[in-house]
Amino acid sequence: MIELYLLLAFMIIGAIVAVEIRSLLSSVVAVGVVGFILCVVFFILRAPDVAITQLIVEVIALVILIRATGVKKDVSAIVGGRREYFVIGVTVLFVVGFGVFSYWALSALPEFGSPLMSVSKDYLAPLAKSGAVNRVASVLLDFRAYDTLGEATVLFTAVVGAIAILRRKGRKTAEEEDKEE
Repeated sequence: MIELYLLLAFMIIGAIVAVEIRSLLSSVVAVGVVGFILCVVFFILRAPDVAITQLIVEVIALVILIRATGVKKDVSAIVGGRREYFVIGVTVLFVVGFGVFSYWALSALPEFGSPLMSVSKDYLAPLAKSGAVNRVASVLLDFRAYDTLGEATVLFTAVVGAIAILRRKGRKTAEEEDKEE
């Protein structure tokens, strides 16, 4: 449970950084970090379907926000020998973090040879009554229909929003907006 509180603290810090920082690109990155930490929280809470949906929406939102900020310049400010040390440090930090997370996730798996059908047997027993040939489709439509509909709606809304923001046709230039005012 302590890891949830730690991740919540990181999310709060990321949200404060996103609001208080002056650089738009840094603010967008901070919002992205908050969303990706939320994705990890959903995985910890054993909601992988919600986590995957959050991940997809977060990636699309991050692309849209980066595009909306209009970053056109090169943002690499680290030059010289310090750049190599920075890259090595970030790589080592990522590998260590990934290793710790992998160890923690793999240690939660059941022992080899133990039965894995503890939850699925409750789903598979009533399938004979539904008459469905495909078990996956039967579970999705019989037990998880509203959840699947909600996820499809979120994905559809994210795609429509991305198309609306990223399209070129119909977008007004600064001169046209000034003329209207």
